[in-house]
Amino acid sequence: MTQARSGSATGLPNPYPVELTPPDLTPYARGTGAIPYIWTFDSGRPGQHVAITAIVHGNEPCGALALDWLLRHETRPVAGKLSLAFMNVAAHEAFDRDVPDASRWIDEDFNRVWSPDVLSDLDRKLTEELRRAREVRPWLDTVDVLLDIHSMQSKASALTIAGLLPKGRDLARKVGYPSLVFNDQGHAEGLRMRDYGGFGNPASPRNAMLIECGQHWEASAEGIALESAIRFLRVTGSVDPDFAQDWMATRAAPDPMQFFQVSKAVTIQTDDFRFAQDWTGLEHLPQGALIGYDGPTEIRAPHPVTVLVMPTRRMWRGKTAVRLAEPIVV
Repeated sequence: MTQARSGSATGLPNPYPVELTPPDLTPYARGTGAIPYIWTFDSGRPGQHVAITAIVHGNEPCGALALDWLLRHETRPVAGKLSLAFMNVAAHEAFDRDVPDASRWIDEDFNRVWSPDVLSDLDRKLTEELRRAREVRPWLDTVDVLLDIHSMQSKASALTIAGLLPKGRDLARKVGYPSLVFNDQGHAEGLRMRDYGGFGNPASPRNAMLIECGQHWEASAEGIALESAIRFLRVTGSVDPDFAQDWMATRAAPDPMQFFQVSKAVTIQTDDFRFAQDWTGLEHLPQGALIGYDGPTEIRAPHPVTVLVMPTRRMWRGKTAVRLAEPIVV
């Protein structure tokens, strides 16, 4: 599927100013090994292989800016290995400030191709995203702990998607930022990178977290991405506990953590999906409140307190329209 829709990939005008300038990734093209745009540093000491990934979606520059900062500051691990990886570079390079949402992907969503069946299906059409996923897969198989940096369509507070398992929530709690943490059930459309392999296996010690740093192009997303990366590196022991202390001293103390469980990802079934209001995310609705319609079917809040997670503007059949969550105590 290509992004040839008027105004943006959503088919709607972009309502937000573009306050971020995506970094030039040309200096990072060669990488440190056989895979372009992946930089891996080995401390020579025992420890985990810790990785941070960015631009899984090409219209989300905040993660690339965070990795650019870490690389320019010559960040190196004090134990184990550290990888800083730019993922869907082709989509990143297609970014256009006039239609900034149109570069989310080239052919298909890079963050829906991570099931082993899809990756190994030689009869499947070879898209740019599938090609790149297959290219980086051998490297990803060596990663023990992953932070995947993303951003959101609409303005809302930053949050962590902790995946399907309690271990993802435990990692988010240790990092302590962003303060909102959601365990969810993934997407019907396909498996995310953060749930691939051992990351999504309760019997595996491998772990991952995905952060959403606010709206794609708002200036604050860059700082949220970098603070999350620094806290993640500190917690995993990849860097010293006071790493980047001068920069961190400029940041406000994080809010108390709150945890949520997603009970349902609403997958769009018809070509006539519409929301009852212009939801932007993190609204708290009472049970029974009308959320929207999928054709003639009403979508209503299922919990006494139902929290809307990242309602989409891409109202296409098969996409996740919104995730429905409730607060939990852990």
